[in-house]
Amino acid sequence: MGFHRVVRAASIPAACLLWVMTACLATPAAAIGLLRDPDIEMSLTRLSAPILQAAGLNPKRVRVLIVDDGSLNAFVIDNQTIFVHYGLINRADTPEQLQAVIAHEAAHISNGHIARRMSNLKSARTVSGLGLALAVAAAAAGAGGDAAAGLAFGTSSSALRSFLAHTRAEEASADQSAARYLRSAGVNPQGLVDLHEIFRGQEVLSQGRQDPYMRSHPLTTDRIRAAKAYVAANGNNAQTSAEDAYFYARMRGKLTAFTRSPSWTLRRAGSEPYPDVRLMREAVAHHRNSNLRAALKAIDGALAIRPGDPYYLDLKGQILLESRQTSAAVAAYAQAAKGAPSEPLILGAYGRALLADGQPRAALTQLEAARTRDFRDARVLRDLGQAYAETGQNGMASLAVAERYALQGRMKDAGYHAERASGLLPRGSPPWQRAQDVAVAAEQYEKRSNR
Repeated sequence: MGFHRVVRAASIPAACLLWVMTACLATPAAAIGLLRDPDIEMSLTRLSAPILQAAGLNPKRVRVLIVDDGSLNAFVIDNQTIFVHYGLINRADTPEQLQAVIAHEAAHISNGHIARRMSNLKSARTVSGLGLALAVAAAAAGAGGDAAAGLAFGTSSSALRSFLAHTRAEEASADQSAARYLRSAGVNPQGLVDLHEIFRGQEVLSQGRQDPYMRSHPLTTDRIRAAKAYVAANGNNAQTSAEDAYFYARMRGKLTAFTRSPSWTLRRAGSEPYPDVRLMREAVAHHRNSNLRAALKAIDGALAIRPGDPYYLDLKGQILLESRQTSAAVAAYAQAAKGAPSEPLILGAYGRALLADGQPRAALTQLEAARTRDFRDARVLRDLGQAYAETGQNGMASLAVAERYALQGRMKDAGYHAERASGLLPRGSPPWQRAQDVAVAAEQYEKRSNR
């Protein structure tokens, strides 16, 4: 699907949609915006996998997602998602510093801090506490989803701060565990010390000037001293693996190319040690400057170095599709999907290109495959609605629209389209039952909102 911004957070499985929507009294308001990109997420998976394994977590179940925010922050709100602000990644200088962030947040999961705080919120007698607890409980079952974003972050800010607040004991415990995870994974624990040094001096600032990480992760001199003591006792001789160095440069290179100005990227790309990453960064910058010829020359250069790389092909497809070269985009995405047949973001993008190229039936195959792998992607649901409509499947089109609105927290619109879908779909069929779930959830949500 290429690099794109999407408003979503936490997670909510379809099975929990009715329960959460009928139980929560808060009105969806602000939500976390995420930056989604298959290449970046692939690199994050590679960098985080050994850390998560060392923490006793399943890398296939715990995801690391990037928040569309330039401040320095990272947090967890469920047992299956670690959120890192892109500002923290841009500020980190080494893969070890990012891996230290992941290790620290993974420790909050493994050490039971999330479960304990969620239990405390469940016992709270406030609407905000109840709403947040329910949203987080739903989030624990999966990854992604705009509805839970509205639920979890539409509650009062005081409830959110209460949930994210870490005690000093928890922080010390998470730091100790993180250092062990890093060492067990063969990652230099000096990254934890260097991470803490980034935040040195934040404590003397007023709360309004502190980075959010400082308000949810209180930093003390004792924590820095403890991290240094661990390194001194256990050594810091682990070398950055060539693979970690490459994928960190690739992830950070693409992230900065899309979040910094094109001129910033072009000034610095020449110092990139990996030729393919340099060309990829230049391709993004030229694309953002609407220079199609230069962008294609650069991405083709990257592909010459790494032939058949599905993630570079995905970027080429994005460049072509956003430049309205739909037939060429279809060809690029077809190659990308062949190289990464299980990557839902690439499959969704392939379907979108086919749809733009006037091939709705072929698009349905790819879009349905993407939805099967990630049924919480609102962009795929939007495209599915169009593809179903163009192939005369009006009931399925209305269902896709209803589910998309439900994910976005637009329950009134979701209910309207769910009722329409129910009247068009075969009664008792699985799609009809999905439409009923959304319709009932919308009805119950509306009743509670009017109290």
